[in-house]
Amino acid sequence: MSRKIKLIWDFRGPASAKTAEHHEIHLKEYIVIEKLPLNITGFKVINEMQAIAFMVVTDENMIQVRDALKPHRGEVFEE
Repeated sequence: MSRKIKLIWDFRGPASAKTAEHHEIHLKEYIVIEKLPLNITGFKVINEMQAIAFMVVTDENMIQVRDALKPHRGEVFEE
């Protein structure tokens, strides 16, 4: 089984929560369009001035998604 990688987009400022929530919609659309094997996305509000959106991809898809969507960072995903 291949590793799962969590790709993360950081948003800052007073509108960060709404921006991260909206960004997740586009991540879900990308998963459908590209027929990716995993459908794990989300957003998390860190505090009133910071939020993240994320999607989980397999090792095999990581470079394709990274190059297309330009996440700010990534980490190994553990369920």
